[in-house]
Amino acid sequence: MTMLAEQVDGVIGVDTHRDTLAAAAVSPIGAVLASTDSPANARGYQQLLDFARQHIPGRRCWALEGTGSYGAGLAAFLDAAGESVVEVCRPKRPAIRGGRKTDMLDAVRAAREALATEHLIHPRRRGKREALRVLLATRQSAVLACTAAINLLKALIISAPDELRVELRGMKSKDQVAHCAKLRDRPTQDIEHRMTVRALRSAAQRIEALRSEAKELEAELLTLVRTVAPELLALQGVGPISAAQILISWSHTGRFRSEAAFAAFAGVAPIPASSGLTNRHRINRSGDRQLNRALHTITLIRIRLDPTTRAYVARRISEGKTARDAQRCLKRAICRQLFKLLERGDHPTQITAEDLPQAA
Repeated sequence: MTMLAEQVDGVIGVDTHRDTLAAAAVSPIGAVLASTDSPANARGYQQLLDFARQHIPGRRCWALEGTGSYGAGLAAFLDAAGESVVEVCRPKRPAIRGGRKTDMLDAVRAAREALATEHLIHPRRRGKREALRVLLATRQSAVLACTAAINLLKALIISAPDELRVELRGMKSKDQVAHCAKLRDRPTQDIEHRMTVRALRSAAQRIEALRSEAKELEAELLTLVRTVAPELLALQGVGPISAAQILISWSHTGRFRSEAAFAAFAGVAPIPASSGLTNRHRINRSGDRQLNRALHTITLIRIRLDPTTRAYVARRISEGKTARDAQRCLKRAICRQLFKLLERGDHPTQITAEDLPQAA
């Protein structure tokens, strides 16, 4: 495998922060050529590009920390300028107590980390993918807040005065929310009763507002997914939320070197767990857990609705696998199908025989 040091004349490592950027130009053998810092704004981005062109005029690569947070602006600027950019995780620091730490040292470590890494990480794209991400994150926040408000409402009902409890007892959750949202003050009651009514109404109205917000955001996600990759929605079990998460994690064509790399990233690649007379694989608990969650949702829907999928799971169980292992194999097959569709524009509507794993 060709290392980055054999492909470039130097690497510019950048340690990103909210207000400042520290950069270091490093040769292919790890020697520091020069270093600088600049503000984290458009003018600072241009200063860093001029710095790179001066000290590494030939083939160069940028190694950035935090391309999805403080380094997002610089990564987008460099991509627009046609520069080669890779993402590095937080560089390893000396294990000894009192190890040196400065922004410039972190920039040098970032460059050297990229030079020593076998599999480089390409930053996720912005544009429509970033639009999907912010919408999905906002919807998830609304859903979590709605769940917290529902829990609050239930707790308030449990400790409410007897008259209110009797009024709400026996109702379904949806009816309780609707009823509490329309409660009115009762001046003849004591202050505990009046304030409890006020709290119930506030919590119920918050639930309705959050549900409405989540529904609107889901509709916007559906519209955007139809624009970016409508073929995803044609797959059984793939809804707008799962499709949005798949597109966010996948990002763009060529980011993953193979479908096996994509499966490892999704946390569905089988991990050998054999010992003695036992020959088996176990579930992978690493990788992008949100993408893994989306695949898990798709798997559950297909097991419930698709006869072919149910037959496949039954066959794997008859071969001696547990239900969880059979589900793991199915998630791996779905991951392969999605990768083919996204990378090559294939349009399968269901898993074919070649998608199904024959072993592991």
